[in-house]
Amino acid sequence: MRTRSPLLAGTLVCAALFLTPGCGDDGTTPASDGAGPTAGQDDGSAGGDDSSGGDDGGERVHVGDGGRPSGGDGTSTSAIPREGEALKGFDWSTLFPAGDGWKQFPQELVFNNGAEPDTLDPHIMTGVPEHRITMAMFEGLTGHHPRTLEAVPAVAEWWEISDDGLTYTFHLREGLTWSNGDPLTAEDLRWSWERAMAPTTASQYAYQFYAIKNGREFSDGTIKDFAQVGAKVIDPLTFEVTLHSPTAYFLELTSFETLFPIHRGSFEKHGIQWTRPENFVCNGPFVLSEWRPRDAIVMVPNENYWNRNMVRLTKIVAKPFDDLNTAYNEYIAGKMDWLPDVPQKRIDEVMLDPDYYAWPWLGAYFYRFNTTKAPFDDLRVRQALNLSIDKQSLCLDTLKSGETPATVYVPRAVRDYVDYPTLEGPAYDPAKAKQLLADAGFPGGEGFPDIDLTFNTSERHKQIAEVLSSMWRENLGINVKLRNMEWKVYLEQVRSMDYQMARAGWIGDYVDPNTFLDMFVTDGGNNNTGFASAEYDALIKSASSEPDLAKRGQMLHEAEKILCLEHLPIMPIYDYVKQGVRRSRLQGLQENIRATHPFQWMYMDGPPAQGR
Repeated sequence: MRTRSPLLAGTLVCAALFLTPGCGDDGTTPASDGAGPTAGQDDGSAGGDDSSGGDDGGERVHVGDGGRPSGGDGTSTSAIPREGEALKGFDWSTLFPAGDGWKQFPQELVFNNGAEPDTLDPHIMTGVPEHRITMAMFEGLTGHHPRTLEAVPAVAEWWEISDDGLTYTFHLREGLTWSNGDPLTAEDLRWSWERAMAPTTASQYAYQFYAIKNGREFSDGTIKDFAQVGAKVIDPLTFEVTLHSPTAYFLELTSFETLFPIHRGSFEKHGIQWTRPENFVCNGPFVLSEWRPRDAIVMVPNENYWNRNMVRLTKIVAKPFDDLNTAYNEYIAGKMDWLPDVPQKRIDEVMLDPDYYAWPWLGAYFYRFNTTKAPFDDLRVRQALNLSIDKQSLCLDTLKSGETPATVYVPRAVRDYVDYPTLEGPAYDPAKAKQLLADAGFPGGEGFPDIDLTFNTSERHKQIAEVLSSMWRENLGINVKLRNMEWKVYLEQVRSMDYQMARAGWIGDYVDPNTFLDMFVTDGGNNNTGFASAEYDALIKSASSEPDLAKRGQMLHEAEKILCLEHLPIMPIYDYVKQGVRRSRLQGLQENIRATHPFQWMYMDGPPAQGR
């Protein structure tokens, strides 16, 4: 088990939710990564094979041990203070093993990014391909440890938090510059945040600022004067942020791309063309060298980066293969070093690859019930369907990719990072399921109407639906009709509650139960089940501002009990794992539940790959 991080222990965030990238907002569909689930959105948006897998799978799959860095590179974890000048003493060398044997090898990384980025503008991007590239070329006030995900100093060398938890004072590093040599000051943060929050920017992740005093009101246009927002420049090296209420997850937000600074001069001179290579100015460990559409994005070290001495890679080449079969063939041929996603149609073959890995991921696969319509307005019917499916068999015998059967909604792996009480739902029990269905008036399934199961087009979703419908037919004597539809049609059906049962999936942006639980508040924009509970709503609301982490965790725990044990508007099926392949020579790519991997800590400790 991983050591729990005190910095993450209170993390609470509204990830971009199931239908939109907002906290209960009715917005537009997030961009797909073209290869698999985009962080913080429904996992089905890619529309094709689900590139995430998931279960502990026994001997069939290696799942990271959760306690040591992946790849066995020997790095260790230092205790990182939550605040104060002690942060200035963080020893960056702890992120690398001792020795300099790596220096004898070329430090060039080629990986598959899954798709051509839609934009390189941190304030308007939504997809995983954009996120990966941006994390290499930009940096926020804080970063995160590559394994524990603890907040670490970045643009801010250190910070202070007021006793009431409302004021964060960030002290920027002296001598910070942009990649073109221009000074980077607190005013760059203030201007960038104003731009990202502005209604005219229409950032789909503007809700990330809602923890800040008047952030929501400025973003929705209620307040026009940014001076009323809790983001102030005290002096060129001091940036003060005031929150509307204590927010345990705030240091996580400051490492998210929507809160990154961008170069004002480049934006004002070039407009939307500021992200072209010839105009591009950034502040991260790498800079944009080339962007060859449909071929590659090339990045090289930023010589003006404050921590340049710790950056080992000399070149990063991001390939845009959205066809994962093609990407894997390129990998086998020795042309790439890392695939963050693998082709599910070849999973049996891929899992035999010595470079294959499967790590716990912050994601849940589940079905929604429309509780406003018969027969799913009867709790006993919902319970019967849940108890009559063998989730362990589904994961081991059908999916075979490492998925963990789920009896509750919040993924188990969350508990390896944060203090959240263990909760288990009912196990597979077809006899009890039959009795519940009989109690509901349908003995042996007699008189039970045919029901529809809605899912978006995907071989994987279809495969799961077929297996589960077979179990319901065998164990309950009921018939389930499968309704396969394209993504946009599927979304509209679910939004309008024009369904009976529908598949769903959720990938969180941040490590906290609330990422999953707050989407089911009454009339929440991403509830879409008809579930309503005043007690549930009150627990979620109280937890959002509870400073005592133990009490807060218990509140969310009680809320999940209501959701999964008392009302069951959703049927948890499995927790995801993140699958990929990477060369053994690629070091510094460490296991973590968010599957986020900072490039500045990667390096090559072996010769270039050869084709097989």
